[in-house]
Amino acid sequence: MNEIRPDPNRNLTNRPKLRHKISQVFSRADLRIIYSVWRHPRAGLWAAAGVVSLGFLVALEIVGRHYDLPGPPITTGLREFVFPPKSGALLYAGLALTALVLTWRQRFIAFGTAIAIDLVIAAVRWAAGVQVTEGHPFGNGALWALMGCAVVAATRRTGRERVLLLKGVGLGVLLVAGRKTGDIWLHITAKTRPMVLDQYVATADHALGNPSWLMGRLVTASGPIGFTLLDFVYGQLAVAAVLVALYQLRHVAVERRFPRHHLVRTFLVIGLLGPAFYMIFPVVGPVFAYGTGAGHWSHLSLWWHTEPDAQWAVADLWPRTTIQVAAPHPMPFDGLTPRNCMPSLHTAWATAIFIHSRKGPRGVRWAGTFWLAATLCATLGFGYHYGVDLIAGVVFTLTIEAALRAFDRGWDPAGMRLAAYGAAVFTALLLSYRFLPLQMAEHPWQAGPLLLLALLSVIYGYVRTTAQWEPGVASARQPQPQPELV
Repeated sequence: MNEIRPDPNRNLTNRPKLRHKISQVFSRADLRIIYSVWRHPRAGLWAAAGVVSLGFLVALEIVGRHYDLPGPPITTGLREFVFPPKSGALLYAGLALTALVLTWRQRFIAFGTAIAIDLVIAAVRWAAGVQVTEGHPFGNGALWALMGCAVVAATRRTGRERVLLLKGVGLGVLLVAGRKTGDIWLHITAKTRPMVLDQYVATADHALGNPSWLMGRLVTASGPIGFTLLDFVYGQLAVAAVLVALYQLRHVAVERRFPRHHLVRTFLVIGLLGPAFYMIFPVVGPVFAYGTGAGHWSHLSLWWHTEPDAQWAVADLWPRTTIQVAAPHPMPFDGLTPRNCMPSLHTAWATAIFIHSRKGPRGVRWAGTFWLAATLCATLGFGYHYGVDLIAGVVFTLTIEAALRAFDRGWDPAGMRLAAYGAAVFTALLLSYRFLPLQMAEHPWQAGPLLLLALLSVIYGYVRTTAQWEPGVASARQPQPQPELV
């Protein structure tokens, strides 16, 4: 029987036909993209993240319009090309992040163009008699300059230079979009979560000695000076983050690449994941649930005045009178106050600033330490958070930091174990606040140290794991023994 052998030239003759069929379905550009994603999995990951982010923004836009909320992210972003932006400083901060990839000459051109556009728009408003009653009278130029950089990257750059400039533009846009996304998230929590769990968290806070009540009395006693200082630190957290990020990324323009890990990534991931827990664990804060709201500080504030309102509060107790230990229950609250306490994202972001400032010079390290300490005092002292919120916020940040750094190191096993442990501790904290608050309040000398021990265990694990990742100091070579001369 004759053996049937495959024709060795069969595949060779069919390859042109196969290429022709593929080219009929995909263009050359599509094929290059597919090939690049196949060869570089990280590029595919970034592409998937971009698609998910775009879908997330579109979903927020739809939800915002459904609830008739002010400022869906895409709509407000487009409006701010012409109308007064909510935060002009934020837009210029985004442009500053983009400018990190530019040369000094290009930076002068970008900022000069932004300022010139702002002056032209201001002149047009003045000529038309338009008064700016909401938002800032500047910032439109920064947004135009930011988009101009994106156009230049797409049309005038190629290869690695295009990728680098697009990354810079992406950082600036993400900073702005992240702020707008956070604002709409806060409105959504108020509209979709009519019941809040403040009684549970306030009861669990007895295990820590009710630190929010104590700090509230201290801030009140500090008068307008202490309040204004803490209010400035609390409100300018994003500016502090941008300053630390500018220091971290100061060599990007020279090295033509971004460092493996930096503050902006951690900041954005915290802002992306954090609001999901607002929906799971809605809490408004002691100044609202047990006090008169933001109006409590009207007599100390130099910038704003709000009428005190305790309509939805359990009673007007904060910060003068500590609540009694009793079985907690969900309580209804208004549809305006954000449910943004658990975990404390202000604490999480301040912790990230502190971590990323450790490798800077002494001034940067001291600034990071001051911002963390002042933020902790403000979040508690203003009555915006309970003590247990802060513990959850620190664990939340360390878990995200560990996961990001483990990913940068090729899913490092030690980093992934730390991230898993941090996630387990974070979950245990939230479950204990929800289902064991009364037991925690009745046994504070056992529950309080356990909470602090859980926090310290995550901190210790993070310090120990990241210390192993630091490049070791080469030991000095010991001199070889020489033969003795006789």
